[in-house]
Amino acid sequence: MPSASCDCGAVTLEIARRPRQLTACNCSICRRYGALWAYYRRGSVAVRCSPTDALAGYSRRETGALTFKHCRICGCVMFHERRRDAGDDTRLGVNTRMMEPDDIAGLRIRTLDGASSWRYLD
Repeated sequence: MPSASCDCGAVTLEIARRPRQLTACNCSICRRYGALWAYYRRGSVAVRCSPTDALAGYSRRETGALTFKHCRICGCVMFHERRRDAGDDTRLGVNTRMMEPDDIAGLRIRTLDGASSWRYLD
């Protein structure tokens, strides 16, 4: 079972399965984070924090339906989830940059045009 952790180890994710593919989004926030996303059902990812308040969130209220969760201590972006008021909140986007490189080696990376069309470019 793959896992992910921030740099300081305060936030860890236990993930039910290896990702099937990865998504690189070019929207203003994802390109700045440098994230590679894999999508899971919420129940497939267990979030562990020590200390319990190690996880913080950020969402652009005027345009963003997603809340990006990061470690308060080291700043690593761990995952994103839909804001509860933004509709379907059953999925998480896990930042696979927080996984071991062998866990994502060889996976297809699709580019999502989050900057304008919201379509995959491949």
